[in-house]
Formats: sequence, structure tokens, C-alpha cells
Amino acid sequence: MNVMLTSCGLETKCIERAFLAMLPKSPADIRALYIPTAANDPDAIEVLPKCLNDLLKIGIARENITVYDLYDAPKTPLAAFYDVIYFCGGSTPYLLRRIRERGFEKPLAEYIACDGVVLGVSAGSRIFADDLPGNLGLLSCGLDVHCADDSCIRPGSYPVEREERIRLGNRQAILVKEDSLTVIE
Repeated sequence: MNVMLTSCGLETKCIERAFLAMLPKSPADIRALYIPTAANDPDAIEVLPKCLNDLLKIGIARENITVYDLYDAPKTPLAAFYDVIYFCGGSTPYLLRRIRERGFEKPLAEYIACDGVVLGVSAGSRIFADDLPGNLGLLSCGLDVHCADDSCIRPGSYPVEREERIRLGNRQAILVKEDSLTVIE
């Protein structure tokens, strides 16, 4: 499993390096699926260029980035076409509803099971947390994002079955593996 959950994306060099290490090939050859669906209000829409820049600044070519607004379910396995799926922030309930309405949860689960790389930002991370109705079931605990530095989880490894809520700061990321959660900053 190659999933990175963040509040703000590739905010630090450490997070950026960890994400690059997850990639199956050189960034110039990566094909990314960029999902802005959660950005359904002016504040979230304003952040979309920063999210797109996360992919561009690490060397993914603009022509290799497909913008996909969950308008329909994919007809073929995602892993056949994409190396990275990037979920932007915005409204978590709206994003979860669209994923369910469009039948995207099954192709996404298959993609993750095939070691496809997923990067979640804010709402794009919270869709995997256990405290939300209709969540995608990757975390067995709740997840808060954009937390103040003095209330954030400490960097380190945690059991994947963790039930205690995670409070993630803007300069932190969770690396989700089959057997552990690792918080970095």
C-alpha cells in the first residue's frame, strides 16, 4: 500500500522526498490522475493551483496530468493508466458522496491493492478516516487536518489498527502501509 495523507500536500522537503520514494518510476514518466472534486467552494478552489503545483514541482510533466472530476466511473483499471492519484481538499462529505455516486470506491480500492500511489490533501485525506459516514476504510481512527502545531500527533510509527484520533498538522504526513502508519514532518 502506497498512500500518503496530508493536510496541505508536499509542504516540506521531508514529505516531498518520502512521496518521491513512493513513485514507481522517474517523475518525468509518471502519469497522474488529479481529482479536484472536493473543491466546491471559493476557498478550496483558490488552493487548486497550489495542489497542481505539488505535482509539477517534483517533475511530473503537465501533459502527464489528467484532471478528473469524478464525472463517471472508470471503464478500465486505474493502474493500467496512472501511477499516482492526487485528491485535492475541500468538502469531505461532498467528495465521499461523489465517489460513491460514481462508483469510484471499487476501482480506487483495486488501485490501492495493486500498490498504486495515492496522495490525499485535507478532504482528500479525510475520506479514508473511520469517523466519517461512507468513508473508504483505510484508517481505523478519526483524522483531523490543519491542526495547531502544539496539538499534533508526534512523528513516529503507529499501529495500523490505531483507534485514537490523529491530529495532523499542516507540515505533517501519514504514510499508510499494510502493517503501520508512519507520521513524518
